[in-house]
Amino acid sequence: MRLRRALSRLALLCLCALLMGAASAFSDVPAGSWYEGAVAEMEETGLLSGYPDGSFGPGDPVSAAQFVSITARCAGLTPVPDQTGHWASGALQAALQAGWYDWDEIPPTGETFDRPIPRQLAVKILMRALLPQVRGDYVTESRKIRDFSQLDGRYYEPVLAAYAAGILHGDSTGNFSPKNSLSRAEACILFQKALALAGTEGPAVQPDVPQEVPQPAVTVQGGVSANGWLQVTGTQLCNERGEPVVLRGMSSHGLQWYGQFAGAQPIRNTADFGANLFRAAMYTGEGGYFSDPAGMEQKAAAAVDAAIANDMYVILDWHILSDGDPMAHLAEAEAFFTRMARRYRDCPAVLYEICNEPNGSVTWEGDVKPYAQRIVKTIRAQSPRSVILIGSPTWSQDIHLAAQSPVEGTDLMYTLHFYAGTHGAELRQRIDSALSAELPIFVSEWGTSRADGSGGVFLEESAVWLDFLAQRGISWANWSLCDKGETSAALRPGTPAGRPWTWEDLTGSGQFVFSRFSDQT
Repeated sequence: MRLRRALSRLALLCLCALLMGAASAFSDVPAGSWYEGAVAEMEETGLLSGYPDGSFGPGDPVSAAQFVSITARCAGLTPVPDQTGHWASGALQAALQAGWYDWDEIPPTGETFDRPIPRQLAVKILMRALLPQVRGDYVTESRKIRDFSQLDGRYYEPVLAAYAAGILHGDSTGNFSPKNSLSRAEACILFQKALALAGTEGPAVQPDVPQEVPQPAVTVQGGVSANGWLQVTGTQLCNERGEPVVLRGMSSHGLQWYGQFAGAQPIRNTADFGANLFRAAMYTGEGGYFSDPAGMEQKAAAAVDAAIANDMYVILDWHILSDGDPMAHLAEAEAFFTRMARRYRDCPAVLYEICNEPNGSVTWEGDVKPYAQRIVKTIRAQSPRSVILIGSPTWSQDIHLAAQSPVEGTDLMYTLHFYAGTHGAELRQRIDSALSAELPIFVSEWGTSRADGSGGVFLEESAVWLDFLAQRGISWANWSLCDKGETSAALRPGTPAGRPWTWEDLTGSGQFVFSRFSDQT
């Protein structure tokens, strides 16, 4: 309510400024420049001020402190008491508490407060603060961004939403330059457009229950000792006796960030709540495998070994994300999976997920399928019996393309990823169409939040999804087992990794997900 009132007042002031033909009072803002109107409006409404010498510095990069402070004024966010002595620390801390950004993006210790804010982070903060309900279609909007592959995965949703809303358009070449700085003039334009749109954002995604629901698949659960080697029969994951089996459990967050929750005790904790699956998400980019191959491989192997020790099945996930084309690092993937498949060739617990979320300009026929065919061959040379999970373009949502032209081989399944606050009936219909085409589906990542890990928790929509999967005997892993300050995290911030967990250690998302591990189907 406070945000709505503040935005209404600001919109009225901006309108008055326009009607009065407002001009900037700053000495270095030329009359008729492309940013003059936006700067004048921001000054008129008291949202920004210039330098003591009367200049504005339109070409200067805007700092994190400056951008967050202006955003806080736009949203009517009250600063908290100063903790560091920095002029903007109160606004920054309030924005952090409001969930506009994560602690690692602008550490509260202050070392990056006065550094230029990356464009992708600025857009995330702007959209979360002023237009949190606006969404952008992945396929439609990502095609507008020529350098989409340079965008880090955590910024996909806010940037795509900003493009869909017309707040962003890119430069003359179609590039967004996500990691470059943002000028003060450009920031004014973004604020002007966002304030004009505030209060008109669309509704959140609503659940759409399928009209025709099949009879429940009769499946067994249990761990590796009860089920042995897995196999794929038709579209169904089965145990070594040929009985349909369902796996349910948690995915780690990035092992480079939250590896403490991929050890023996945390995995045992999920097993104690009924899980029989763990997914070890080894990022390739963003400080992951390509930055430290030996170290990350060791972390991944330790997570796999911990799951095996707890009688759980485990997905070894080659977690491509910001590096959207799996073919870009084919040689590295072949070498990695050769070593790991050789290491676990006699272990029935291990499944291999060979490309987490291909995205950007990749295609199924031109990029993902040729990559998958090579990696399947690589794994089969070492481990003939293991189940292999294959992603598809558009963040592993284009299973319809895989259904038209599947990879050759046996015991292969195709991953579908969804987030309950973003994805609904359309993806469920894709699953049913894929199953009708005899394509086996495994949901190796899903969340109770929106696709960027925030928003919600969308429990009603999540229940629709899990009931749908249970009816079809489809296995799943939830994102994510960590204590990160986002709604998709299963653990409350500060939850220790080294002890058993109680119900109170779980977030709203964690409590919902953990209660569904042992669903009877």
